[in-house]
Amino acid sequence: MLSKTPDNGDKLVPQITISFISLFLFWALLDMQGLSQIIQGLFEFSTQLLGAAWQWMLLLNFIIASVIAVSRFGKLRLGNSSQPDISTFRWLSMIMCTLIAGGGVFWSAAEPIFHFTTLPPAFSHSQPQTPFESVGPALAQSFLHWGFLAWAALGTLSAIILMYAHYKGGLKLRPRALLYPLFGGRLENHWLGSIIDAFSIISVAAGTIGPIGFLCLQMGYSLEAVTGIANTPFVQLCILAVVVAVYSLSAASGVDKGLQWLSKFNVIGASLLMLAVLFLGPTTFILEQFGQGFSTYLLHFGQLALTGSNPEWNQWWTWFFWSWFIGFAPVIAIFVARISSGRTIRELVCAVAICAPVVTNFWFTVLGGTGIFFELQTPGSISDPLAAAGLPAVLIASLSQLPLASILLPSFMLLSTTFVVTTGDSMAYSIAASVSGDSEPTKQHRLFWAIAMGLVAGVLLQVGESGLKALQSFIVITAVPVSALLATTLIGGPLVVYKMGNERQQCEALPTDCAVSVIS
Repeated sequence: MLSKTPDNGDKLVPQITISFISLFLFWALLDMQGLSQIIQGLFEFSTQLLGAAWQWMLLLNFIIASVIAVSRFGKLRLGNSSQPDISTFRWLSMIMCTLIAGGGVFWSAAEPIFHFTTLPPAFSHSQPQTPFESVGPALAQSFLHWGFLAWAALGTLSAIILMYAHYKGGLKLRPRALLYPLFGGRLENHWLGSIIDAFSIISVAAGTIGPIGFLCLQMGYSLEAVTGIANTPFVQLCILAVVVAVYSLSAASGVDKGLQWLSKFNVIGASLLMLAVLFLGPTTFILEQFGQGFSTYLLHFGQLALTGSNPEWNQWWTWFFWSWFIGFAPVIAIFVARISSGRTIRELVCAVAICAPVVTNFWFTVLGGTGIFFELQTPGSISDPLAAAGLPAVLIASLSQLPLASILLPSFMLLSTTFVVTTGDSMAYSIAASVSGDSEPTKQHRLFWAIAMGLVAGVLLQVGESGLKALQSFIVITAVPVSALLATTLIGGPLVVYKMGNERQQCEALPTDCAVSVIS
């Protein structure tokens, strides 16, 4: 029997979270080399211990969510509204721009080139005879990392459980509520629930701070390439200050104002730029390779999802991405639950696990496929900048070869910034909600976490790129305890859906009105 600690339980969450992050920062400032060595050792241990389990967990999550969506349970309505609270366009925009869009902007141009130049292990048995034959496998591997499994982990079963626990069970929207199907409300005021929340917040904070910091490095590189302004630490900090100021102001305005406006801007801007690159670039090649890459992705889906033939490769690719998304999942699911009241299970799963991945994969083909096309035409035109300057160089090298590059380059720089701003905004809200337990956290609380993440990114930038790389490995470590929490949704999700189905049948048998949460 779990004992409750109602007076101290909620205080533990900010105490643990702030103490842990502060310790990381002080250690980084005092001894970055020693900290990096410890983190690297824990990183290797974590991936070796759980890498294969993460692969199975994400695959099962997607399969279970898809089966529920196409079954009769897919018509069950979530939340406390008979109709959606947010318009479909705004809802989809917020999902697309919040979940993995910030990371997707960074990787969309670069990852396909990585896999094009070095064939992934899943295709090592069938070595292509020509470079052109490597395009499909390269895109397919990128589609896996930013496709069905990744998106489904972030907002399907977990969001369903949270919405049921909140609207039906009366629990606050916090990571601990994911255990509601197994423990009911016993963790609501228990110290163990506070520890679960704290680790979930630490994980998502690390996963958000990383892209914020890397954005500053990318923007610094891009500014130097486009304008000639030297990429100095001072310039990077100025960029960071602007980014933090914008997403802090948006976070202060609330989900219904700043975040919706930013999401709408991002979707419209990304669509226009995608069309521009599509029609100014190798249009036929992009369309053909999207079909080829997606068919390869589907044909080798199981093999791509579960391959473990090269653990060293998986550590820095599939297992890193899976741990990153797992770490995000509980807090991201809170955000999805917050904006999805009135949607059916089928709508939620189709939007998050099917539609969003297909759009993301096409985005990867437009940007990554353009780079591959130029690499095929002139070997080294993209891969050499990648080898010399890393990830930021790929987008610059690709766009520079298109017409209207002087317009496209600053436009993509702006888009990269607004995507990360949107992610920072939504994560500040979700972290504040998790810490406070309020579905509408106060403006001051949202601002605190928005600014705190920016300050941590600033300190790590001063430490140098090694600080952000250590944080990148740290993301994997923080995902270890969160993965245990997320694994319970494989059982908890079906249990909740089954309860919702039974409640609906009971409602239909009664002459009185039923709860909105089970009306289709």
